[in-house]
Amino acid sequence: MHLFRNGLFDAGVMMRLTRYTDYAIRVLIYLGAREDELCSIREIARTFAISQNHLMKVVQDLANAGFIKSVRGRSGGIRLNGPAERINMGALLRHTEGLTDLIACSECMIAPACGMPPILSEATKAFVAVFDKYSVADLVRRKADLRVLLQAA
Repeated sequence: MHLFRNGLFDAGVMMRLTRYTDYAIRVLIYLGAREDELCSIREIARTFAISQNHLMKVVQDLANAGFIKSVRGRSGGIRLNGPAERINMGALLRHTEGLTDLIACSECMIAPACGMPPILSEATKAFVAVFDKYSVADLVRRKADLRVLLQAA
């Protein structure tokens, strides 16, 4: 992204996570709230009113990356791949967002002489460091309340 031409410094620009990461976090919250159960992609998609096909891609990726476990068969489903305390949100963010820097400015013509790239790199590390402090367990501390809300959806 060119820092000036595309308006990085214009008012209203903010850091956003992708919808893919949003869905991944929703899946982990849902599974964390039902940590001892196998759940289906269909029920998660229905609960959050999101595309089951899109969610399938997210779930497959999370399973391949080791965040969740997929159990095949008639009575199969998905669940967290281990205790919620061990599933780190920073690791999830690095995986789903492919974070290297908040803004890729290496294409900019002044990048070789500009002081902005190291600042953006430091900002990215600080951003992810906050997520590194938390696990799925932190997101689902109020399991009983979450279960009620998830059923009501």
